[in-house]
Amino acid sequence: MSKKKSQKQGQKRQEKQEQFAAPQKKGGAGKIIALVVVVVIAAVGGWLTLGGGTSDGYAAVKSVSGEVRIDLDSVRDGQAHYYKFNGDRGEIKFFVVKSIDGVVRAAFDACDVCYREKKGYRQEGDFMVCNNCGQQFRTDLVNEVKGGCNPAPLLRRIDGQQLVISERDIQNGITYFGG
Repeated sequence: MSKKKSQKQGQKRQEKQEQFAAPQKKGGAGKIIALVVVVVIAAVGGWLTLGGGTSDGYAAVKSVSGEVRIDLDSVRDGQAHYYKFNGDRGEIKFFVVKSIDGVVRAAFDACDVCYREKKGYRQEGDFMVCNNCGQQFRTDLVNEVKGGCNPAPLLRRIDGQQLVISERDIQNGITYFGG
């Protein structure tokens, strides 16, 4: 091999090594992270704005002509959906769930026994579970069984494709929430 050719190959090798040894341009990863953060913030903001929830997990509902109306399609998934209503004497929380027997039911997120703790219920499969005492209640018994630690029933009716709850019935539940 000629000396010139050998030097040329050595120079190319050196350039290649320097290319990989040189510090990478900064900002590429930072730009990607910034973009991801912006997308996440926009998605969460849109979800909250469109009524998907609030920072406390309860979607705010309002009364129109004395009634709160909830689209049935939004609650037919078998999952408990939590709502809050700002009444004359304070905030009232309730949940809506399509029970294991296919009926859409509503109850205050409180009971006659544990309401003072203001912990409400969570869903575990086909049961609503008191977050204070751990008692479990089948979803098909919501609105059917009253008293004790059962979720306090909330009257509701179906009108076409909407679940309708009267504002008066919601406001009657203020005693569970400190009003």
